[in-house]
Amino acid sequence: MKKFKFLKFSKTKKLRYSHNYFKERLYIVFLPGFMSDIEGKKPISLFRFAKKKKLGFLSLEYSGHGKSSGIFARGNISIWSNDARKMIKKIVKKNNFILIGSSMGAWIALNQFNYFNSQIKGLIGIGSAPEFLKRLMWNKFSNKVKKEIISKGKTIVKNGKYEYPISYQLIKDGNNNKVLNRKNNLQIKVTMIHGKKDEVVPVVFSRLVLSKFKKANKKLVLVKNGDHSLSKKSNLKIILKELTNIIKNVV
Repeated sequence: MKKFKFLKFSKTKKLRYSHNYFKERLYIVFLPGFMSDIEGKKPISLFRFAKKKKLGFLSLEYSGHGKSSGIFARGNISIWSNDARKMIKKIVKKNNFILIGSSMGAWIALNQFNYFNSQIKGLIGIGSAPEFLKRLMWNKFSNKVKKEIISKGKTIVKNGKYEYPISYQLIKDGNNNKVLNRKNNLQIKVTMIHGKKDEVVPVVFSRLVLSKFKKANKKLVLVKNGDHSLSKKSNLKIILKELTNIIKNVV
């Protein structure tokens, strides 16, 4: 895979990304999840697919993620959505593109419709988790944890083998980034892919995303033994198959 690059936005801010450049071709834009980077199996597989099909490609690490600059605990949905917007504007430019959002990346992807409505020609969600900060975290926290977050400004949340620093400003910002109450009338293909054995995000989140697209060609793909990551070879084949179906509709 081509070396990762950095795009400098200021003296203190630079974001790491990978891309396959084409001046006037359809792009695939992959938006990773919470605390994820662009070295995983999904972005690498999608990059290779784009290269083979001679399509443009972009994936990025938001502020505080991977090797991008910034402190994770100071980031939030607004900042990360803005990171994606700036990067798309700089790399994809005026080209049309298909958005692929993994977990939190689907939330970031939905925010991009505010800026690139006419350029977005399709959406794929992988274990989509829009508004997870309130629905899956804050609403389920004990009063003790809530008080700790409010008084100390943050706490560490453990989920399996992972630990997440959750700040109060992140929770509050998440509440200001509601996307599931917005309706979208674009006539595009929208496909949600969700593992039946997803231990992190219930499939209802993918159904909620589909419900906001009123005129889209909608599809829900449930992966029988799929987990939240959907990074196994068999899972990646399903993702690429659904992506191919959307591309046929666009090109």
